[in-house]
Amino acid sequence: MKLLAISGSARRLSTNTALLVALQGVAPGHITLDVFDGIGDLPVFSADLEGPARPASVDDFMQRIAESDGLLICSPEYIRGIPGGLKNAIDWLVSGEQIVGKPIALVHASHRGDDMLAALRLVLSTVSVNFNETLFFRLPVMQQTPEAIRARVQAPDQRPVAEQFLEAFSSFCRIGGHDGPAAIKL
Repeated sequence: MKLLAISGSARRLSTNTALLVALQGVAPGHITLDVFDGIGDLPVFSADLEGPARPASVDDFMQRIAESDGLLICSPEYIRGIPGGLKNAIDWLVSGEQIVGKPIALVHASHRGDDMLAALRLVLSTVSVNFNETLFFRLPVMQQTPEAIRARVQAPDQRPVAEQFLEAFSSFCRIGGHDGPAAIKL
């Protein structure tokens, strides 16, 4: 099972990226979790740049999505909304087929951000028939170092929860998304 974990933050020391990397470290052996932290490298979406004029960074992003079995998205909240970089990345995907049937679930690195999560859920349920709104992993780790986040995910009380989330999402992807079993909320 090949999953792509997309960080919605362009920040170099993002807690969102660090949480995804920590999940990568506890992924069961049958799950490959690739972390995409290049949101800030994507140019602003323009329909004039689609097709043969599409930038290489966008081609790479789209290819990584196409080659994955499912997407995990972890994003901060900016002014109660979806960060511009993440929204821009999703805009690049709208006219293609890469995301339409792709299983998607959310990861969240904060105790707050519910307004952004609501907006992101609306957007993702619009672009993919396999967005799983109930399968959700939240671990508040704001302002912690990547090392502290990794230690928290690997802690005896947290690691089984993280592994269970990854297993549940893997099962959701394997059986084709929306036709799968009821999702769990962790």
